[in-house]
Amino acid sequence: MAASGNNEVFAPWKDRDAVPLIRIDQITKRFGDFTAIDNVSLDIYPQEFFALLGPSGCGKTTLMRMLAGFETPSEGRITIDGVDMASVPPNKRAVNMMFQSYALFPHLSVWDNIAFGLRRDSQDKDQVAARVEEMLKLVQLSQFARRKPHQISGGQRQRVALARSLAKAPKLLLLDEPLGALDKKLRQETQFELMDIQEKTGTTFVIVTHDQEEAMTVASRVAVMNNGQLVQVETPEVIYEQPSSVYVADFIGDVNLIEGSVAALGEGAELAWAEGRASLIGQLGAALSKGQSATFAIRPEKIAISSDEPLDRRNRVRGKILDIGYLGNLSTYHVELPEGPVVKCEVGNRSRIERRDFTWEDEVWLSWSDTAGLVLAR
Repeated sequence: MAASGNNEVFAPWKDRDAVPLIRIDQITKRFGDFTAIDNVSLDIYPQEFFALLGPSGCGKTTLMRMLAGFETPSEGRITIDGVDMASVPPNKRAVNMMFQSYALFPHLSVWDNIAFGLRRDSQDKDQVAARVEEMLKLVQLSQFARRKPHQISGGQRQRVALARSLAKAPKLLLLDEPLGALDKKLRQETQFELMDIQEKTGTTFVIVTHDQEEAMTVASRVAVMNNGQLVQVETPEVIYEQPSSVYVADFIGDVNLIEGSVAALGEGAELAWAEGRASLIGQLGAALSKGQSATFAIRPEKIAISSDEPLDRRNRVRGKILDIGYLGNLSTYHVELPEGPVVKCEVGNRSRIERRDFTWEDEVWLSWSDTAGLVLAR
């Protein structure tokens, strides 16, 4: 949920008076000698679309299962809407969970799948019917109400599972890799459908995913996890443009990483990286001291490629094109520097492929602005 109806930016985490829906306070979870979650604290606010992002085994699913009540914290506490969840069983929480497998009943129609949870709560027949119709309209499946799950597409089954999860109006919906079973194009389309449905319902969504693009597309904030800890919690824009560590920079999208040491500090930082070569200049990405080992990080799309030396830029290096990747809308150039590093740059394809300016083995210059890269602690 990016903005409200009056065009104000949705950012309750910046408001000191805002009350979080979920408060995770110094949570640790151990399985025997293994620590899956290590002293994690996190606030998630009403109407957020929040993403837990990280590689397999980082602890994101364990954290979600504790929110759902399927796992009990070893230490710390979780409150939802101000209520301590320690003694609240899963079926008594105002929380629902949508699994990657969707877990639809194959013998029931779409309509009956959505109605299932409402009927178990012994709701009035007319109330159930009205709510199911509302959910079908929300996910645009009214015309498929009487079909069985095997008679609809994977993307439609995903929307049935979402409608069923939202039917009981939970305060919090947990989504465990919900788009993992869909092909890439359908997954991208469904991401925007999820965002639209979340905004219409105002339900707080927490999604677990290892897909960086998915998290960056749908979430108001992203928590990057590693080894049971939160590495950085920020908006997608900050996570991408201002990663707090080499781990985050490397995990989110493509990045070039060049190791060296801090040569000078001022408005930014200078990185000495190769003997006899000018230092690389970038923004200061962390607290650093002169002489400290550090890494220069820059995204491929922030690098310009040219045949002539760009004398107006301090950050410029010369190399030879090692490889070219054609991706339709852009071309990726892998340029080998004499000192050994291979630097990747991306250029938008504004003309037809036969008019490409550079080819394999060409000597080229790469350059970028003083603020395009970050100098991060190694």
